[in-house]
Amino acid sequence: MKLTPNYYRDRVCLNVLAGSKDNAREIYEAAEGHVLVGVLSKNYADVASAVEDMKAYAALIDNALSVGLGAGDPRQSLMVSQISQQVQPQHVNQVFTGVGTSRALLGQNDSIVNGLISPTGKVGMVKISTGPLSSAASDGIVPIETAIALLKDMGGSSVKYFPMGGLKTREEYTAVAKACAQHDFWLEPTGGIDLENFEEIVTIALEAGVSKVIPHIYSSIIDSASGNTRPQDVKTLLASVKKLVG
Repeated sequence: MKLTPNYYRDRVCLNVLAGSKDNAREIYEAAEGHVLVGVLSKNYADVASAVEDMKAYAALIDNALSVGLGAGDPRQSLMVSQISQQVQPQHVNQVFTGVGTSRALLGQNDSIVNGLISPTGKVGMVKISTGPLSSAASDGIVPIETAIALLKDMGGSSVKYFPMGGLKTREEYTAVAKACAQHDFWLEPTGGIDLENFEEIVTIALEAGVSKVIPHIYSSIIDSASGNTRPQDVKTLLASVKKLVG
């Protein structure tokens, strides 16, 4: 079972949500395998039912599974870790304080575990108090370099930068991208990304020198009637990736 994502030219891998198993298969084909397919822990009543269903998803897409929280909900942190321990997905979404637990329970260093940090309105500074208790406390704000070092300490693979609001936080995001490149850490821009701003957001990361980029494109490409991600939009995103990476 493959534990590492299938990046396009070892540089970019899409991250989108699946509305169903059929949709997961369609997404995977549309992205030519260069995708992580998100399934949200929040949609399940317990760990056991989530594990059973997510294993079925993983079997359809060569394990290109991304275990999600559900809108970054810190209350899902432990459940995500417990699911990931049994499923062994390629990608785990975590709040900042959940990274160490996920890495320890995975028992290997190949699967990606991201850590959620948020914009603060100040370039170079990020909010790391994104856990179940810390998210309700006074903001914990540190330099991005410190946040990256802490994530590395905990066994994290990447920064999940959320909520970006698309390009509303461009200057802050650019600083995060430069820090990730400087400290050899990967970057996952998240929040408000759509077909219009996707190329600019990915370009900022690539030009900063980030070695691996995993952009999350969610609601903007989901059909509201079916709840499924539109495969044609995934094809459009992949074409953009091919153009940008070269």
